[in-house]
Amino acid sequence: MRGKNMSEPEFGAAPIYRILKKGGAERVGDDAVEELRKSLEEIGIKIAQQAVELAMHAGRKTVKASDVRLAVKTFLES
Repeated sequence: MRGKNMSEPEFGAAPIYRILKKGGAERVGDDAVEELRKSLEEIGIKIAQQAVELAMHAGRKTVKASDVRLAVKTFLES
C-alpha cells in the first residue's frame, strides 16, 4: 500500500452507514459506524491473507476470485 497511512481506514463512513441501515438500523451512531468499519477491515485483511496463501500454494502471484471465495468459506467455517 504505497503512500497509504496504515492507520487510515480503508472504508469510508458512508458505505458503512448504508450497510447498517440495510441491516435494519433505524438510527446509526458514529461509534457504531467506526466499530463496524474496524471489524470489517480486520476481517477483510484476514480473508485477503488467506486468499494470497491460496494463490501462492497454487503457484500464482495473482489472487483470483476463486481464492477469495475459498478464503471466505474457510473464514466463515472457523
